[in-house]
Amino acid sequence: MDKVIAWTQKKIEGTVILPASKSESNRALVLSALAGGGMPENLSDSDDTRVLAEALKQAGGLVDVGHAGTSMRFLAAYFALREGVWELTGSERMKQRPIKVLVEALWELGAKIEYLGKEGFPPLWIGNSVLKGERTISLDAAVSSQYISALMMIAPLLKGGLVIDLKGKVISADYIRMTAEMMRCFGVNTRFEGKRVLIPEGVYAPVSFRVSADWSAASFFYELLAITEEGEIFLPGLYIDSLQGDARQVDLWRQLGVTTEKVVGGVRLSANSDRVARFEADLSGMPDVALPVIVACCLSDTPFHLTGLDTLYIKECDRVMAVTREAGKLGYGLQIPARGELCWDRVRNACTTLEIDTYQDHRMAMAFAPAGVRYCGLIVRDADVVSKSFPGFWEQYDHLVM
Repeated sequence: MDKVIAWTQKKIEGTVILPASKSESNRALVLSALAGGGMPENLSDSDDTRVLAEALKQAGGLVDVGHAGTSMRFLAAYFALREGVWELTGSERMKQRPIKVLVEALWELGAKIEYLGKEGFPPLWIGNSVLKGERTISLDAAVSSQYISALMMIAPLLKGGLVIDLKGKVISADYIRMTAEMMRCFGVNTRFEGKRVLIPEGVYAPVSFRVSADWSAASFFYELLAITEEGEIFLPGLYIDSLQGDARQVDLWRQLGVTTEKVVGGVRLSANSDRVARFEADLSGMPDVALPVIVACCLSDTPFHLTGLDTLYIKECDRVMAVTREAGKLGYGLQIPARGELCWDRVRNACTTLEIDTYQDHRMAMAFAPAGVRYCGLIVRDADVVSKSFPGFWEQYDHLVM
């Protein structure tokens, strides 16, 4: 499905119902399964969470996660711990997303895992094994925090627990802390000593866990207000003191002219024209907000320099390449000073087309939707890809802008 965006509103005002947090949902599902408890409440209705929930019910055999990278990583560790023989696969793009760091860590724990295709990438064969704890493993923390979270969640069930020694720059540290806090909710306390994560042997306790609204999804409505510079949006069920690391985006958007107010039942976003002359930020802790920030800066004519984008190369698509190419169609000449960086210094070229490709990436579709504010008739290709994380996105977006 392609989506044609025709901007008709002069001012943004309304309420947006966000999906439940995908990151909370996926961790809660795994922890509930490890605890032998019931289903968490208010789970995300995203494709990723649905795939993970179904996979956790299986006793072996073929599991196809499609585009769900989090599910691939969490399930690789979970299946290695459980009895059964599994073939864990995914989409063609998934087969290009590296998993070597996690597999080698699981090998070190005694897991029986084989590559069924290209070495270092899915699909994986996972056989019966007894994982061994009471050891320290080193992990490259500059690739993906999901590898670390996957190991953390299974670690209490290993005899003697586990110590994870994080090497290199730790990216998405907030997601690691979220995992630790959610593990605490299920009865296991982890400890951080510098760049070491200490997880004791323990037993998870079944608990009633309710997932909150998704801060990552909120970023696209911050973006919309940053571009329009006028209006208010109420986001029920969103809380500033959230476990989610992306709650820190509040400070980013304040610099881009959007303030956040804590109100009864959620938060209220308000747009203004007070913004920095040049926006600079390290997004290594919040990579999922990078695309809406980039598009918002371009369309509000705010030059920027972003760092900490290293993980964007291995997302659902190479997001650095994708956003550079698609912004270029609208005339914005983005530059890549070094790997993991992106900048724009108000270089403008002619707009060549209003057709935006999304590369099977949900965040590409949602990030370019607000560009319809400036480019009436903008076409977002393969727009239903948003179902990966926010199935109701277009319904929520349309009632604000049409």
